[in-house]
Amino acid sequence: MDALVVGAGPAGLMAAEVLAKAGRSVVVAEAKPSAARKLLMAGKSGLNLTKDEPFEAFLAEYREAAEWLRPMLEAFGPQEVTAWAEVLGQPVFTGSSGRVFPEAMKASPLLRAWLGRTRADMRLRWRWLGFDGSGLRFQTPDGPQVLAPKVTVLALGGGSWARLGSDSAWMPWLQAEGVEVAPISPANMGFRVDWSPHMAKHFGGPVKGCALSAGDRQVRAEFVVSEQGVEGGGIYALYRELREGASLRLDLFPDLSVADLTSRLSRPRGKASLANHLRKTVGLDGVRAALVNEVARPLPSGAALGERLKALTLPVVGPRPLDEAISTAGGVTRAAVDTGLMLRVRPGVFVAGEMLDWEAPTGGYLLTACFATGRWAAEHATRWAKAEDQAPLQAPVARP
Repeated sequence: MDALVVGAGPAGLMAAEVLAKAGRSVVVAEAKPSAARKLLMAGKSGLNLTKDEPFEAFLAEYREAAEWLRPMLEAFGPQEVTAWAEVLGQPVFTGSSGRVFPEAMKASPLLRAWLGRTRADMRLRWRWLGFDGSGLRFQTPDGPQVLAPKVTVLALGGGSWARLGSDSAWMPWLQAEGVEVAPISPANMGFRVDWSPHMAKHFGGPVKGCALSAGDRQVRAEFVVSEQGVEGGGIYALYRELREGASLRLDLFPDLSVADLTSRLSRPRGKASLANHLRKTVGLDGVRAALVNEVARPLPSGAALGERLKALTLPVVGPRPLDEAISTAGGVTRAAVDTGLMLRVRPGVFVAGEMLDWEAPTGGYLLTACFATGRWAAEHATRWAKAEDQAPLQAPVARP
């Protein structure tokens, strides 16, 4: 075989596209009955391809992996992702927050165009089972198969949404080869809260107009109260701090100072209940009022009440299960690959996408890095394969 890509998600398809354009004969092995299932799921809520913001601000969202990913994202960052989508016939628009979406607001048209343009032999229901000597072993609809490609790109995803293909089953097989792998942990996930029965009628309700903080990080974003706890954009923006044990604090009135709140709350209450007084004076009602009653009773008065509404602590008790996370942290470490993302212990085998040890928040960062690492791995795989093609054959050893 010439070139093999294992995994037909964003990183794998990008690798296949680059390898095919370079003239390689490409086989894509995908365990599921169809390609890019997690991408299609993400596209149901509007496919957030990338983020339109200054590059250094964009890069900083990858935190400790930023310098590792820098050359890959410089080569294929937000502008390149946008241009690539438009070449596929998918015009994009930029939302007020800088997030970039296809105008179709879903993944299926882009995926159809992408698959139609990528010249690769797609082999579905081919599940990788690990290495077999110099080859790779698969379980296929026609029974066990072993492939021995000249060059391979592994793009097997992380460890969440196993039913869509990312199950981290590859970890022990790489570890058995001597590949350093960081443990998989959830990222961009909801957090558990043990609500009282009084919160039930608010499950599914968005909490708007708040500032959320954890540790030294603060964001203005919505989140959702669910039966299991809290989730949504505001929570995902703080997931790392919360995962590391920081408290989740809400400022229910980020545009008002404590003094402003205290002044409004000090207006004559008359015979109104406290709930009605809060609704009339500061507009506290619905799910925000329910949160106050859930975690802050008995309510103080005066300035103390204003301070409480500006710093309401929600009692999160840990992340939701790994398989529910939007993405995962951990995977093949930087030390385990060379600058071209080739495994140091398996020459000719490259790694890309979420199975590498990096993480990022939602907002276009995840997909952009998957695209970028897939392209980077394939470009270096192409160079490696070309060098192998040109390597002189060894003369046979004379035997006595």
